[in-house]
Amino acid sequence: MARRERISDIRLESLTFRSIRARPVVLKLERPVVARIATITDWPLILIDLYTDEGIVGRSYLEPYTTKAMKYLIPALHDFNELFKGHQVTPIELYNLARKSLHFVGYQGMSMIAVAGLDMAAWDALARAAGMPLCVLLGGSVGTVRAYNSNGLWLRKPEEVAAEAVELRDEGGFAGLKLRLGRDKMHDDLATIQAVRNAVGDDIHLMVDFNQGLHLGEALQRCHAIDDLGLEWIEEPIVYDNLDGYAQLAAELKTPIQIGENFYGPRDLYTALQKKACDFVMPDFMRIGGVTGWLKAAAIAGTAGVPMSTHLYPEVAAHMMRVTETAHWLEWQDWADPVLQAPYAVKDGQLHITDTPGTGLEWNEDAVTAHQVNL
Repeated sequence: MARRERISDIRLESLTFRSIRARPVVLKLERPVVARIATITDWPLILIDLYTDEGIVGRSYLEPYTTKAMKYLIPALHDFNELFKGHQVTPIELYNLARKSLHFVGYQGMSMIAVAGLDMAAWDALARAAGMPLCVLLGGSVGTVRAYNSNGLWLRKPEEVAAEAVELRDEGGFAGLKLRLGRDKMHDDLATIQAVRNAVGDDIHLMVDFNQGLHLGEALQRCHAIDDLGLEWIEEPIVYDNLDGYAQLAAELKTPIQIGENFYGPRDLYTALQKKACDFVMPDFMRIGGVTGWLKAAAIAGTAGVPMSTHLYPEVAAHMMRVTETAHWLEWQDWADPVLQAPYAVKDGQLHITDTPGTGLEWNEDAVTAHQVNL
């Protein structure tokens, strides 16, 4: 109550957009990404501050995978300054107007990512103005969210992956781990799964991700070969937009097929479910459309009864899982932690949401200065 009294003079409907600042930083990954389609050692982040006339600052960040992508996204974000200066911070309206402003470029790709960055910052500002955690503003409650550790287990030797699996399990008492597959020889993938299972025990949920590294023929062989190993799901074995191929895999396999990090907006999720291309979905916040896009997608998944997990962005993801009907697993990755003042904590496999306004994002400015880059 005291927190709300301090900001009682700020009315939600009077929160006014002043400007956006977007800053590029690049971090070194503690455990580099080694997948079949790419190796990534440097992790780019765009830190977004949405300033209002009332003094409230909403924050979000984007993770665009490649540093060069920031050269296009940051100008797009700064273009919103002219479009929205003096506009009320009403996230759903801003989402729709921002998308329409980029209509001739297209609703997907970079356009959606820029809109998502704006949207997440706008929702954070609104929740801060209300003095509520985002999940509370959206009608939920503060609590915990079940998480699996996705911080490593890339394409390395079986014994190395198994040793790292024990480390990742013990980092936060996790009950779920995700390992990546797609080595040159299927035998090596099978040996890695067995080595990890031997190391962490039968009670740990194991998810596997091929990172779109297979063609359909390979996927049919390899997915059938692991179909009886008790895996939680098989994620993105083939290129993300081959929904007909995914429908074939989902129909043939007993293990659930997981896709969704490449859904550009809720309509993509709807199309995938129409085609029966998956059993589970896991949208990514920068592609699904931020908080607004997630809410729309969650309604579709909830109506269909399809379990919904998150991809990256654990801070905003935790809040959204508290208001998602078919909430399944939160993907835990701490890649943004070096620039955060107070990273979220994971204990006993549960991410703990703090009772702070918004999503709780605050930048460690010393770290930001140390890692900021010129584009």
